[in-house]
Amino acid sequence: MKRFFLLEDDLSLINGLSFALEKQGYETHIARTLKEAAALWRDEAYDLAILDVALPDGSGFDFCRKIRQSSKVPILFLTAADEETDMIMGLDIGGDDYITKPFKLAVFLSRVHALLRRSENFSTEVTEFISGGLRLSLLEGEAYKEGKLLDLTASEYKLLRLFMENPGQVLSPEQILGRLWDCNENYIDNNSLTVYIRRLRTKVEDDPGKPRRIVTVRGMGYKWNPGE
Repeated sequence: MKRFFLLEDDLSLINGLSFALEKQGYETHIARTLKEAAALWRDEAYDLAILDVALPDGSGFDFCRKIRQSSKVPILFLTAADEETDMIMGLDIGGDDYITKPFKLAVFLSRVHALLRRSENFSTEVTEFISGGLRLSLLEGEAYKEGKLLDLTASEYKLLRLFMENPGQVLSPEQILGRLWDCNENYIDNNSLTVYIRRLRTKVEDDPGKPRRIVTVRGMGYKWNPGE
């Protein structure tokens, strides 16, 4: 049974979401404040974290940062803010997706299922990739640059894997979105992909301002440069 962590202070929304998730066969653990969340959270115990942004004692962004210190669990933000800067911040600090309130339950469940699929679809017989001075360990679910462990989110790890699986091949934004996310999930757009690429470059490039590994091919997309 999949175990979900729900951080939300609206009781009516809690009841609706927890009922819907349990009806889908998921087990839901609920916290209504950051304090409750800190006491309830257990690393590696959950398959998905669903975080409200506006909380009585702080922000879901703060708890996302705490999670990312030790876990790669997929994170879905629930937010009443539809400002682009808020959405970008959520992705920048380690979130995998966001949904703006009010939302339809069917849309919410679609996002949940998509995140779970994206987490599960990266099992393979290959154990590692070595390219461009980086080593990607599929068994550990970790990436190393010059022997040093990189602090990657689940989405960053999956994006890096896609690049390293296809060295020297130009991947269009549509191809990347189609490979990492279902094509029908058009709520993930090119702007979100740009955020993911920029965030990944800050971690794998020697000089993110002059990338040599994740190269932009003008008018076409991106490619992984394996180097020598």
